[in-house]
Amino acid sequence: MTSLSIIGPKILGKAITKLFEGVLAKIAGTGNIDFNYINKIIMILAGLYLLSAFFGYIQGWIMSGISMKVSYKFRKDISEKINRMPLKYFDRTTQGEVLSRVTNDVDTLSQTLNQSMSQIITSVTTVIGVFIMMLTISWRMTLIALGIIPISMMLIMLIVKHSQKYFKLQQDYLGNLNGHIEEMYGGHFVMKAFNGEKQSIEKFDVLNDRLYGVSWKSQFLSSIMMPLMHFVGNLGYVAVSIMGGYFAAKKIIEVGDVQAFIQYVRQFTQPISQIANISNILQQAAASAERVFEFLEEEEETPDTSNPVKISYVGEIEFNNVYFGYNPDKTVINNFSASIKPGQKVAIVGPTGAGKTTIVKLLMRFYDINKGSILIDGHDIREFTRQDLRSLFGMVLQDTWLYNGTIMENIRYGRLDATDEEVISAAKAAHVDSFVRTLPDGYNMILNEEATNVSQGQKQLITIARAILSDPKILIFDEATSSVDTRTEVRIKKAMDNLMKNRTSFIIAHRLSTSSSL
Repeated sequence: MTSLSIIGPKILGKAITKLFEGVLAKIAGTGNIDFNYINKIIMILAGLYLLSAFFGYIQGWIMSGISMKVSYKFRKDISEKINRMPLKYFDRTTQGEVLSRVTNDVDTLSQTLNQSMSQIITSVTTVIGVFIMMLTISWRMTLIALGIIPISMMLIMLIVKHSQKYFKLQQDYLGNLNGHIEEMYGGHFVMKAFNGEKQSIEKFDVLNDRLYGVSWKSQFLSSIMMPLMHFVGNLGYVAVSIMGGYFAAKKIIEVGDVQAFIQYVRQFTQPISQIANISNILQQAAASAERVFEFLEEEEETPDTSNPVKISYVGEIEFNNVYFGYNPDKTVINNFSASIKPGQKVAIVGPTGAGKTTIVKLLMRFYDINKGSILIDGHDIREFTRQDLRSLFGMVLQDTWLYNGTIMENIRYGRLDATDEEVISAAKAAHVDSFVRTLPDGYNMILNEEATNVSQGQKQLITIARAILSDPKILIFDEATSSVDTRTEVRIKKAMDNLMKNRTSFIIAHRLSTSSSL
């Protein structure tokens, strides 16, 4: 495409020369204008430019496909990376920050590939091709045209040096702002209940002002690049016009060549200006790419053993001199040991923050212990794959987790290959069936994103049904009946009694009375 458009001015120059010579001959009375030659040149030019436009269309089609494939690959890699990352990363990183890397940063890279990369390739090709064509006309005038390049490059490097840091900060602050917004929408009811609107808006204004400050600076520095490039280009344009007129008067070059060279100077300075203009987009893309690759290079969970053990499960669990701290420098569990027999019910009772849930997280290997060992049927849990290990457990937590989908789908999450009849059977055992029948669409009712269209107690019953459906070897109940009424609690405990028969069970509670009743 670029090569065809570069040839055009040289061919057009021949038509201008022929027209100029014809006009002079007509004035002198020695001949006429050769319109046949000029028409032939015009037809050739029309064909060249049409072919160039066709190749331009092909280029756009190819680059769109490439950018979409790259975006797809990035998002796929990020999605897979999330599942390999330890929970401690999400303890210290907001959901909005992670979402910003998946959406904003990947979108920025996609747009840069789709729009800017083709322009860069075209611009570089144009500069090289035009340089060659200018040399074929006049090396002296080419040297004059080349004088604008060092000036342009110095200006570009000066601006990029100062603007790059602001583009990086812009993407970081955008992630912080998204994190705050996501947090406020996720906790909307809490914020309203405690009149936190004012504090929320004040924090938003602080984050937004920071984003505005760096965005303004980055955009201002990048926006002055094009006017500066135009100014430098015009200087070269004026110098070439003067020198070209002088050479034409001296018969060193033809008039058509002057016209062609002036066009080439325009073509020569325009891609340099485009590269300068694109540089700000590339800086933003570089900042986004840095954030995406930072995420992809984050520390992952320690890999599973290459020779995992396979056991016929019995149910004996042992904590052997376990040491653990969420921060390696601050141990919160020191030399903890316990032995649980197969089928035994174990109550873990204590005040908030005592480490009850932490023990369960270590057992399921959500976190790796600092020292010691945890054994299941005599095998260290690190000898299992995480998938095999966690498939042994069924959990019902105080903080229920349901996703945007039907009630049937949320219960089936405990065992994805379960039939509808098995799901309904588990729902009946958990006393879910009785209230689901009263809902508008029954089991096909779709829960919203926060599952606020059912009560907290109903959400907990659905999670209990999910645990029953999974038919686990080891049961973990973390304040599992904290959100249900007394009457339903009695029914749930009966269902749990049946579920816990011949299974090792952990019951986490704040009060001894709760654990003893189970």
